[in-house]
Amino acid sequence: MDNRIKELRARLNLTQEDLAKKTNVRRETILFIEKGKYNPSLKLAHEIAKVLGKKIEEVFLLK
Repeated sequence: MDNRIKELRARLNLTQEDLAKKTNVRRETILFIEKGKYNPSLKLAHEIAKVLGKKIEEVFLLK
């Protein structure tokens, strides 16, 4: 699954650490999701999208 987390984070001047704290996960989790090495749970995907001010389908893109 592709995603736009890195791009959207940059627009909001959020670091991986910032996003991790706001979603209650480790920074490494955000890193792995950004690189496509880990698919988040629906709950986590929702939390990430909420923090980024987007809908889930605007953040996570199906291949």
